[in-house]
Amino acid sequence: MPALPAFAHAVTERTRTLQTRLCVGLDPRADAYRDTAHLRLHTLDVLEATAPFAACVKPQLAFFEALGLPGFALLEEVCALARTLGLPVILDGKRGDIGSTAEAYARAWLGGPHAGDALTVNPFLGFATLTPFVAAARANGGGIFVLVKTSNPDQNDVQGSGISERVAVEVARLNAEELEGDAVDGEYASVGAVVGATHARDLATFRALMPRALLLLPGLGAQGATAADLAPAFHAGGTGALASASRGVQYANGLDVAASVAAAKRFRDELNAAL
Repeated sequence: MPALPAFAHAVTERTRTLQTRLCVGLDPRADAYRDTAHLRLHTLDVLEATAPFAACVKPQLAFFEALGLPGFALLEEVCALARTLGLPVILDGKRGDIGSTAEAYARAWLGGPHAGDALTVNPFLGFATLTPFVAAARANGGGIFVLVKTSNPDQNDVQGSGISERVAVEVARLNAEELEGDAVDGEYASVGAVVGATHARDLATFRALMPRALLLLPGLGAQGATAADLAPAFHAGGTGALASASRGVQYANGLDVAASVAAAKRFRDELNAAL
């Protein structure tokens, strides 16, 4: 059996050790703060305070990019603090392009100074766009999460008519190249998949189509998904999926960090109860 990817292994071990399936999303919205210094302090405080209840953290790149150079500096701080806390980092950038541009994105976000342990990737330019990201993830012990069926209501414009299922089959093919044998609880490859928590009726289908993929389930909380609906995304041992909540944690009650902690704990407990 080949060595398991470091990112997938780290997330799975943290899930088992801390009994948490929660991915805490960080979306630092500039209009919520007095200034950049206030934004920085609150974002780092939320990260550190909620870490005991999180399996991983997911910074949304758009909000950091919108801040310019201070945003990139903060992103590096977030990644460094997360690693100090033992939290794997998923960068939510939904990158996807062709040829050398895709290679540059892969170098920047999976191997650069502000790289994450994993990156969300858009496959809708064609499956060849995934190749540099897969290669970079494997080379660095990281992971990617391919958009399969996203949580937004109008996703069906592009992802309907069997397209999501076709992408899922490609994810499974890539993972079959990497890991041998049948799916085993806790053994996941470097190519994961984004499947919206808002698509509860489809979770069992995508779990079956991608048995070796970690599933990232955005939409918990503010987008209306509930933990009680998510059990079909997990394997019997309670591994294999991460439910993401961003606004519902970071801004659970304005900028009250204690409320963020309470929300993270509640989501963790609800997910565990659902399993």
